[in-house]
Amino acid sequence: MAKLEVTIEAIVHATEDITKFFDSFKEIFDLEEKLFSKIDIEGHFKNSIVLLQAKISKKPAAKFFERFNEILSEDQKEMIIQEIQDRTENSTLHIRFDKQEFVKGKISFAEKDAIKLKIHTPIYNKKDTVKVFSEILQKPQLD
Repeated sequence: MAKLEVTIEAIVHATEDITKFFDSFKEIFDLEEKLFSKIDIEGHFKNSIVLLQAKISKKPAAKFFERFNEILSEDQKEMIIQEIQDRTENSTLHIRFDKQEFVKGKISFAEKDAIKLKIHTPIYNKKDTVKVFSEILQKPQLD
C-alpha cells in the first residue's frame, strides 16, 4: 500500500457526549482515546466546544484505512471514486461523515456537523490522483 497519513478532526459540542465518540473510534477503528488531542474552544455563542484531532501514519494509518474500506459499502466507495477530483487537494483526499450516525456505529457521508477525515499519500503527478486513490480504495492492505 502507498504511504498513508490519516488526520481525523471532530468538533464535539457541550450538548454531545464525548465518551460516545471515543467509544465509537475504539469500536469501529480500534483507535484509543490517547491518540486524540483535545482542544477546548469557545463557540460563537460562548458555548463550550472540544476539538478532537488525531494524526496517524505508517502501519496504524494503513490499519485504519483497511478497516475504513471494510466498513464502506461498494456504493460509498464508488461515490468517493467518482468525486476524487473534487475531494482532493495537495495529495490529500477529504472525506466527511455524519457524527450522529458514527456514534451509532455507521459511516454515512455528510458535509455539515461531520467528522473530517483527511487521507494523505504522496502523489507526484497530479493527473495520477484519481488512479492512486481509486487503487487505495479498491485494494486495502497492510504494508
